[in-house]
Amino acid sequence: MSALTNDLKKLTEAAEKAFQEKMKENAGAQTGYRQKLHLMPPAGWLNDPNGLCQFQGVFHAFFQYSPFNCEGGVKMWGHYTSRNMIDWEYQGVNLYPDQPFDCSGVYSGCAFLEDGEMYLYYTGNVKLEDREDYDYINTGREANTVLVTSRDGEHFSKKKLLMKNTDYPSDLTLHVRDPKVWKQDGVYYMLQGARTKENVGQGIIFQSEDKINWKYRSRVESKEPFGYMWECPDYFEVDGTKILSASVQGLDGEEWKDRNVYQSGYFLLSGDILGEYSLSDYRLWDYGFDYYAPQSFETEDGRRIQIGWMGMPDCEEYTNLTIRSGWQHCFTFPREVFVRDGIVCQRPVRELEEKKKLLETAEGRLERNGDPVYEADITGIRDNAFRALLGGGLILEYREGRFEMHFTDQAKDSVSAGRGLRYADIEEIRDVKILTDVSSVEVFVNGGEYVFSTRFYPKKDEICVEADGAEIKFCKI
Repeated sequence: MSALTNDLKKLTEAAEKAFQEKMKENAGAQTGYRQKLHLMPPAGWLNDPNGLCQFQGVFHAFFQYSPFNCEGGVKMWGHYTSRNMIDWEYQGVNLYPDQPFDCSGVYSGCAFLEDGEMYLYYTGNVKLEDREDYDYINTGREANTVLVTSRDGEHFSKKKLLMKNTDYPSDLTLHVRDPKVWKQDGVYYMLQGARTKENVGQGIIFQSEDKINWKYRSRVESKEPFGYMWECPDYFEVDGTKILSASVQGLDGEEWKDRNVYQSGYFLLSGDILGEYSLSDYRLWDYGFDYYAPQSFETEDGRRIQIGWMGMPDCEEYTNLTIRSGWQHCFTFPREVFVRDGIVCQRPVRELEEKKKLLETAEGRLERNGDPVYEADITGIRDNAFRALLGGGLILEYREGRFEMHFTDQAKDSVSAGRGLRYADIEEIRDVKILTDVSSVEVFVNGGEYVFSTRFYPKKDEICVEADGAEIKFCKI
């Protein structure tokens, strides 16, 4: 361990200890808004999920982490493990920004598993000193591809620099990042998100025979320019459907004006991503306020699991009241991605069923108070009649051909912390599942065909559901 790594380790542990002591002193104070089901930073800031996998029976979730500053800062990789994707144990920090090729941050990446070994690929961020002639797009930064390995998920090898910007195609800016690796027909492939010098977003594919030496192979792009950057790309197949996921920056126009500052969605891919292919229209993973940079992995029993960052970068519209307590952001609850009748759907992982306790069943209307963590299932909705009020300020309802998630108050010190309205055009709604944690809500409409996620900060824990003729089940978690 280098002197720099040792110092960063001590500083991180000190920051985490100080935060935990502060939480104990303020135990029971609602301003903490600490979650029960969702992964959060041990202190400070959390963003993108990284290195998601199930390795030797254990689930691993790494995350971009800044323990010293709850509003961002230099990033490292924190690490959680679990046996069921619900009860997680913090394992500390495994990757610090301690090398010349990642000194400005250990950025996003993936886990690839083979022959009893975990390969973690990530982007090493380097931001050069401030200069007036640097735009940090074409000049002033580096995006390096780095590898570490582990045989047990606890101890990690020395970092190996695999590629630098000079190894990427010359028509790209310095924004190339977030490797995702898979194996196909005996060859290893790596997909990275990129921004061209013409400000067009696309995916770049590299190939390797040994997982270490990589060379450029091809690229994945839409027929017409679509955004200026495709971050956190992911490529996988589920139920016979090929999915190319990307978090796209720079979408303009009428369709996007009422959406988030950046989008997270997917293309259905027909053909061969390594050869002739076509992409469908872009579809959002989530229509809510807080969802970005999702990553997926396959479980040992063959399920495709996706976890996203329950936050939004570069958003001035709204904030999080947890900043007052010294922490910010969480992950979404793990979701199973599946295809039903040709439609890509999502649902909370089935492990949650074992944690649920049915408290009440009602028809048409349900009202409860005092439960901060729960799941409400509303089925058999008739004539699109549905409305729910959560936490005294969050409304979920169907009206005029669309499902809406909106807040009654958009003040930054209110339940919404500045959030307003998000919606999706839906012909009819049949059922709604509402998963609520202390300061988050995830809503699954029509069996997960549409999902809405948001952070919120209720003054009291309450829910009122109105859906004439529908069956409503309320479960405590």
